[in-house]
Amino acid sequence: MEDYPRTTMEFEKRFATEEACRAYIERLRWPNGFRCTRCDHAKAWLTARKVYHCACCGHETSLTAGTIFQDTKRPLRLWFRAVWHVTSQKYGASALGLQRVLGLGSYHTAWAWLHKLRRAMVRPGRDRLSGRVQFDETYVGGDKPGKRGRGAAGKALVVIAAQVVGARIGRIRLQTVPNAGGESLQTAMSQMVDPGAVVETDGWKGYNGIERLGYVRRVVREGSEDTENLLPACHRVASLLKRWLLGTLQGAVSHEHLGYYLDEFTFRFNRRTSASRGQLFFRLLQNAVVIEPTPVKTMIKHVRGKKPNYKML
Repeated sequence: MEDYPRTTMEFEKRFATEEACRAYIERLRWPNGFRCTRCDHAKAWLTARKVYHCACCGHETSLTAGTIFQDTKRPLRLWFRAVWHVTSQKYGASALGLQRVLGLGSYHTAWAWLHKLRRAMVRPGRDRLSGRVQFDETYVGGDKPGKRGRGAAGKALVVIAAQVVGARIGRIRLQTVPNAGGESLQTAMSQMVDPGAVVETDGWKGYNGIERLGYVRRVVREGSEDTENLLPACHRVASLLKRWLLGTLQGAVSHEHLGYYLDEFTFRFNRRTSASRGQLFFRLLQNAVVIEPTPVKTMIKHVRGKKPNYKML
């Protein structure tokens, strides 16, 4: 059963203590009760050091080990407020905004936390799209001179898979690919769309042969340079994505981290009809306890010209 706060007042009241946050994480991580990560035994006791000691093999594990919270020196209460802030923002949160809201002394801390949370926005083993799916590509990047369309220089290529349900867009998937060649596009399609789906594409040669992968292809236009909007779901998603990147992040997205921003946009888009922001809070924390931890140095090394402050993380 989904259990989450519906309002900010309810959130503040419910998670006012570290113990309340730990209890919530424990229920999310072990919904059927504690299981030892080494021997899968169900019985353990909590030591004075706040670690679980397995009654069978003696292995000790902390509540946050193996989650995005692993090795954090900050209280879970602050992490919970970060998750609530991120999921409460309709159009996304920036590192600077998170720093101000939480009163963090370092911008690098806020940046690293946001990237950890973005990594948790993709549920491990999530299902692929099925039914009727439109599939297309778009280029993402700042204004640069040069060729437009396929092969545009200096931009990142993003493939869009958009499920069409009646007259509306259902779920989406976004992924970066190195080029618009058949191998890249078809590999991405196999990761995003279930075989058996009716896939609508344009006439680009990179999609030739997808029938061998089990798809039913429907070509909606033959001319690859034709700009007529015959894949409206993909074009709508591409437009919203670019507007979101520009508005929320001022377009300052490096190619190295673009995939994680795509994950955030997908997470928000697929839950745009949620009745409560609290449901997004619940889903993100659900993922956060099963996502493997990512060392901060791995994430922050790509930030050029900035010296990270690891002590604040």
